[in-house]
Amino acid sequence: MKTLYLSSRTPLKDILANKKNTTPGTISKIQELRKQEISVDTLTKGIFEGNKALLAKAITLLESTNPEHFEKANAVIEKCLSRPNSSIRLGITGVPGVGKSSFIEALGALLTSKGKKVAVLAVDPTSSLSKGSILGDKTRMQSLSKDPNAFIRPSPSGSSLGGVAQKTRESIILCEAAGYDVILVETVGVGQSEIAVHSMVDFFLLLKLSGAGDELQGIKRGIMEMADAIAINKADGDNLERANLAAAEFSRALHLYPPKANGWIPKVLKCSAIENMGIQEIWDMVKDFVEQNKKNGHFEENRKLQNKNWFLQTVDEQIKQYFYQKASFKKAQDKMLKAIEENKISPFYAAKNLLADITK
Repeated sequence: MKTLYLSSRTPLKDILANKKNTTPGTISKIQELRKQEISVDTLTKGIFEGNKALLAKAITLLESTNPEHFEKANAVIEKCLSRPNSSIRLGITGVPGVGKSSFIEALGALLTSKGKKVAVLAVDPTSSLSKGSILGDKTRMQSLSKDPNAFIRPSPSGSSLGGVAQKTRESIILCEAAGYDVILVETVGVGQSEIAVHSMVDFFLLLKLSGAGDELQGIKRGIMEMADAIAINKADGDNLERANLAAAEFSRALHLYPPKANGWIPKVLKCSAIENMGIQEIWDMVKDFVEQNKKNGHFEENRKLQNKNWFLQTVDEQIKQYFYQKASFKKAQDKMLKAIEENKISPFYAAKNLLADITK
């Protein structure tokens, strides 16, 4: 990486090490240097070398709404797409409180102990009122966040469907280019809307609770049909018996669904992230899934389908950005909103008229 100097030609890192010389003027210059843009080549080289700081910087560019950052991030992605990888993309979902973060930390620790590099893309819910997110996954995964073979990146969900950040797909590409073997995508857990995460991972794991009424969700379709496996979490202590009953109930429910095109038969397992029970069995199952799907060609077909979905979603996002940024659209929108408030037109016809005016 290029060494940054002040006017004295003293390297920035040496100045920072010598706190006695850091006068207010020097600190100001240091802050300016830190704000300097990092080139695409520097970012890409850093990612290829597994530099966590530059990987995080590239993901920040992805999430930025600045058009210049958008172009720069795309240039980095283009370079990273050519990087060969043999990663496994694992999506993990479940209702809030099911123990997703604890499970991911236990699974991540198991994988890093086997010499694998693990990236966790954890998505935190964004408030619809304040538009803010807590982004506390690094706090919840204290042990894993200190692991040199792990990278944890919390991102706000924003308005994305399924509790997945808009740039999660691109972040996966960057993590794979950085040499991470397993990409874990943790979602907010909003139920029937998890189609988004299912469309970007190889294996979709649904975490469930027993003894909390969560078994009743087994009779619903949607998310159950998408799951490649169900793990009954917190199967320990007094809850173990209820976990056994829940596992049997979910197994019966899965038999009601049509078989998957890839020939995989979804399984139901029990685990306890706290007692580190069942985590190895779940990973063994994921490996069996990957091996089976690579043999029958469905693994590669699914990756191609992921890219198609990525393209369609990106087109949809960019169309919306294009219209919302147009001054004529904003003017017409304000006009229609006023007409709706005055009960002069229905929201449906207001939208239809707005698009008709804009597309002329």
